[in-house]
Formats: sequence, structure tokens, C-alpha cells
Amino acid sequence: MGTGLSVAIRETPDDEMSTLLAQLPKDQLARVQAAMSASKGPTKNSAFVFIKPHAITDKVKDLVKKKLEDAGITILSEGSLTGEVVDEKKLVDQHYYAIASKATILKPTELNVPNDKFKEQFGMDWADALANSKVFNAMDACAYLGITAEQMDEEWSKAKANKNWVKPGGGFQCSKIVIEGKEPVIKFNGFFMAMRSKFTQPGPAVQYFSVEWDSASLPWADFRGKIIGPTDPAAAPAESLRGQVFKDWTALGLKSEPNIGDNGIHASASPFEALAERCNWLSAKLEDDGFGSLCLSSGLSKDMIMAWSVDPQVNIADGKKGGLFDQVEDLNTNECLERLVALSKTQ
Repeated sequence: MGTGLSVAIRETPDDEMSTLLAQLPKDQLARVQAAMSASKGPTKNSAFVFIKPHAITDKVKDLVKKKLEDAGITILSEGSLTGEVVDEKKLVDQHYYAIASKATILKPTELNVPNDKFKEQFGMDWADALANSKVFNAMDACAYLGITAEQMDEEWSKAKANKNWVKPGGGFQCSKIVIEGKEPVIKFNGFFMAMRSKFTQPGPAVQYFSVEWDSASLPWADFRGKIIGPTDPAAAPAESLRGQVFKDWTALGLKSEPNIGDNGIHASASPFEALAERCNWLSAKLEDDGFGSLCLSSGLSKDMIMAWSVDPQVNIADGKKGGLFDQVEDLNTNECLERLVALSKTQ
């Protein structure tokens, strides 16, 4: 089952990552291969799939199950989570951590805000804004102003249209909200609240499927591109899940036509992202999870795995950085594991 280093290099499209793999210590590579060879039978890919709140109907559930099973994908478990649970445990916040952390989890004092960009836009230093102005994350701004998530979304759009807005970094937006009769506030990632509210309404919020399949018969890229479909459902293959939900949304019982945000279905982009999602949505333990145990057996520390599960910026090569999830996107289990181990040597 294990793949040799030469195979890993041939199958890695990125030249810099190929170099990293070639430099991997022999003992570390041996641990990776031993971990993968410990399993019996073909290498399995495992993913986390869920139907988004706007598309949870009995017909969509049946469609998803049939599509997965017809593709030779085994459904290991399935279930639903309510909006109340998603809200209480901040599951959607963790899922979209890169943007949600600035909107609902972290306080402004915990954010690394580039002073030059902030001052250019708002005419004050970041330190002075913290000391003298009303600065909030999006959730606290809603509470302070006494407005709903939908109203915050409207105010966010107005601020952006009026150029009271700046993007200090990736997944990181800041705007000044001015509401008549109330003191202006500066807040972060206000757009996230409307997205979050879709998952936190009372009733079913997520219908999930934990799945696995033989990687030799269905590469991860085909699972995402052909079975699930691309992010924009209007551009998805007609036979893909997102394509079918887009085409037949009325017959499937949806209230509105799907779009890029409400595209019906979510699916993990890699085995590692799937691991992070199972730990979040299903409270899976690393040592009990198939891919999680492979990571641990290959020498990756629990602390590093958990830190990487929120898609941080990591060192890639030659001083370059990139999002962790992007580095393993669409890789099958073996190749994903080898790349993670190689990346661990550059941090």
C-alpha cells in the first residue's frame, strides 16, 4: 500500500514540494510508509459531506445518498445537527475559522491589524482606535448596536459601497458602520454574521455523511469535480450533485435557486481537511480516526495537527508561505500524508 519517494515526487505537481519530499529524512519517510502499509486492502480516501441548511429536504437527502452509493462511496455514518447545537458549540465558526475567528471568536485586541492600512483608511492609528473608539468583532457589534445578523449584513454592504472599508489581509475585512442615532463603530468581518445565521436557526442545520472509498477507483479530484461539482453550481456538470441541485431545485423542494454561497452541498477538499471537519462536527478523536491515526503514526504531533486544522499560513519553501489546506487539496490519502510530513520539516 505504501508509495515510494520516487512515486510521491512524480505525482506531486509542485516542483518545490517535490524538493521537500526528496530531502525528507529516511527514518521519517520510513515511518510514513510503515503507517500506510499497516492498513489492509486498497488505500481508502475518507471525506466529510454535508447538505447545507437551505437544501435540507427529504428529496435532496435521497439524491445525495444515491449519488454517493452509485459512485462506489461507502457511507460510514450519517446524521443531522440542529441550529441550536451549531450555535452553542460554534461549529460553523470553527468550520470557517479563517474568517469566523475575526467575526465571532477573537476580540479586536487579539488581532494583528497592519497599522498602515488601517490608518490610511480610517485616519487613525490602530492603537488609538482600540483606546478611544468603539471597535468590535461582528458578533459583539451586533449586540452593541442592537441589530440582527441580516441588518449587520445590510450595514456592511453600505459601508463597503461608501468605501468605509479595508481588507488588511486574507480572510480579514474591516469596516466603519454609521447608523443614525448611534455612535459609529469599527468592526471586523461583518459579512460573516448573515452566513452564520443560516446555520444557527432553530431546526435542522446540517445533514452530514461521513464517507470513504477506494482511492484507486476514484481519485480525490474526481470526487470533488465530478461527484460533488465545483463551487459555482451554475457551472457544475449536470450529473454532479451541485449541478443536479441547481438544475432541479424547484422539484427538490428548495425555496430559491442555488448560488455560489448556497450551492447545496459541502465536501472536504482533502483527507486532512476531512479530518479537521470530523474533529469539529463529530467530535472525533485523532487517535480513533483513520487518517488521524496515520498522521500520528507518521510522526506528526497532535499539537501540530490541531494547529493545522484551522488552515493557518505555513512555510512552504524558499521563504514562501501559503494556506495549509491549499497545499494538500485534491490529494489522495497517501500523497496527502507524505506532503504533510514534508511540510512539517519546513516549519
